[in-house]
Amino acid sequence: GINAEYMGTPSECLFFFAMGVKEKAFRGVVIDAKAHLVGRLATIVAKQLLRGQNIVVVRSELLEVTGCLGRNRKKWLLFLRKKHLTNPSKGPHHHRAPSKMFWRVVRGMIPYKTKRGAAALARLKVVEGIPAQYRHIKRAVVPAAMRVLRINPIRDVTVLGDLCSGLGWKYKNIIEEVEKKRKERDSLWFKRKQQVLRLKKAAEKIVNRKIRKTTLSDPIRLGHLKHVL
Repeated sequence: GINAEYMGTPSECLFFFAMGVKEKAFRGVVIDAKAHLVGRLATIVAKQLLRGQNIVVVRSELLEVTGCLGRNRKKWLLFLRKKHLTNPSKGPHHHRAPSKMFWRVVRGMIPYKTKRGAAALARLKVVEGIPAQYRHIKRAVVPAAMRVLRINPIRDVTVLGDLCSGLGWKYKNIIEEVEKKRKERDSLWFKRKQQVLRLKKAAEKIVNRKIRKTTLSDPIRLGHLKHVL
């Protein structure tokens, strides 16, 4: 079944761990961002960071924003026009990568100029795809931020990777190829794992059958077994 673990009050954030295995070397939560709404997920992540939780957000290119692609593209192009009048290098900096865009949204919900806020923001890591070090760590989803549970299914949504690809992000195709290879490897690993489990169960049945035959054929062992029962 699915193991559930509470982080804070149920109304604020409930992480459901969906797949993978826990790794002792990593202490924190790995969130699979697929089909999550950017703003709702950012609020929960920001709250947990301020509480001291270490969080890694993977597959950030599959985050979603409400509204159609054209509408969100126009909004982002208006944001690209905003710059420092005399020295644009001072900001605002316009990130094109999905991971950086989500990181900036979370940063806006944290007092990052204070020591507490800076320490909280340092506990956050956002990446595209699923790097090798997080492949077999149990990944979590956040029901309070999932699109299928929070908005009407007839509403338009925009995948963050598609939006970024049209605004200058150049690595969408590369991430898709890497993710395709990772899914093939994970599928092969899962099939081998299931095969090993089936062989283990078959071996346990054979051993139990042999032990039962040996016990029933030996009067001394049979009498001891009856005495124990």
